[in-house]
Amino acid sequence: MVRRNHPKQLSGQDLERFLQAAEGLHKAIVGPLISPTCDHYRSLQALHEVLLKTVREVTGKDAAFIRWNGRGPVRLP
Repeated sequence: MVRRNHPKQLSGQDLERFLQAAEGLHKAIVGPLISPTCDHYRSLQALHEVLLKTVREVTGKDAAFIRWNGRGPVRLP
């Protein structure tokens, strides 16, 4: 039986795939134009917060695909 040491972090290519998938999920979450007073909107907001926190924890920096509309910092590369 072979034991393998798995890496403790994502490699460059895996990290890039993760960020692409996170961006796709971000677009799916913020895409629907629904009323801010409905339960679905609040649920999507909670999911979005978790997504952004996870991206920050995995990459060590804020999500590059987030662009604020004058309500927050814009950090362009």
